[in-house]
Amino acid sequence: MARDFYEVLGVPRDAGSEEIQQAFRRLARANHPDVNRDPAAEERFKEINEAYHVLSNPEERRKYDRFGEDFRRVPDDWEQTVGAGVGGRAGGRPRSGPAPGSGSAGSAGFGGGFGGDFGGDFGGDIDIEDLLEGMFGRGRARSGPIAGADQEAELPLTVEEAFRGGPRQVTLNGTAGPRTYTVTIPPGVTDGQRIRLAGEGGRGVGGGEPGDLYMVVRLLPHPEFRVSGRDITVDLPLAAWEAALGGSVPVPTPAGGTKVEVPPGSSTGRRLRLRGQGMPNPRGTPGDLFAEVKVMVPPRPTDAERDLFARLAEVSDFDPRRDRRRGQP
Repeated sequence: MARDFYEVLGVPRDAGSEEIQQAFRRLARANHPDVNRDPAAEERFKEINEAYHVLSNPEERRKYDRFGEDFRRVPDDWEQTVGAGVGGRAGGRPRSGPAPGSGSAGSAGFGGGFGGDFGGDFGGDIDIEDLLEGMFGRGRARSGPIAGADQEAELPLTVEEAFRGGPRQVTLNGTAGPRTYTVTIPPGVTDGQRIRLAGEGGRGVGGGEPGDLYMVVRLLPHPEFRVSGRDITVDLPLAAWEAALGGSVPVPTPAGGTKVEVPPGSSTGRRLRLRGQGMPNPRGTPGDLFAEVKVMVPPRPTDAERDLFARLAEVSDFDPRRDRRRGQP
């Protein structure tokens, strides 16, 4: 018998989709053949991928929960067939031979039969062969094409690459050796977004359709830009006089340089919004770019600068700590 898929991923049978996805990513990274040189890692990786492919698909998971390792022999419309055919008109033969749970061929993988799993419609344990015959029809092949598993790979991008989009060549190392794909990156793609390459996933069995390959976008850290969704934040260093007097100041964006109007009296932390200059959105409103003010002073002021700052201190009554002291005795 194959290992239980829940056991493969190390999750309980009532695990939610997020818990299943987190377990898959953790195990897939640890056992990927490109990372783990253990000869057995490749087989574990395939097993993990198959378990995730089934448990992440609600319909496949329901079949697996009901039929165990024989779930692949069950047609997609099994729920209608069970309700109308086997559970109703067709009924089912009582199990003959060994008692339920004794390991008969008919009960393999089901813990001795269905019993109460389907309520009272069956009137007792049902032989798996009876059930499958009722679904597939007598004399019809009980196995068929099996679709290939969907697969995932990470696609690291700089902020500028994600902003512009366009075609990109990506080479992945698989079990059959390296393979190069052409990925069309949508402009403004966001971190975690998946790009689907149809038919480039796992190979099917028995003439089954291949699975899909999903490239999961991972934005690389950037020295200037901080991305949140489609909004971008960039620091805007200002000299003390620029912050005090205001003016037009250059600011970088992923599309190139532009300028922002700094209002007079801008202090550190003030955010200046450049509407629509964040990440593009082909299907809607683009994000915004925020320039966050950071007032800077000369680290080693010249004598002339020191004199000017000293003169400013003499003539100004500005006290940046005044508000903090209000209300204190």
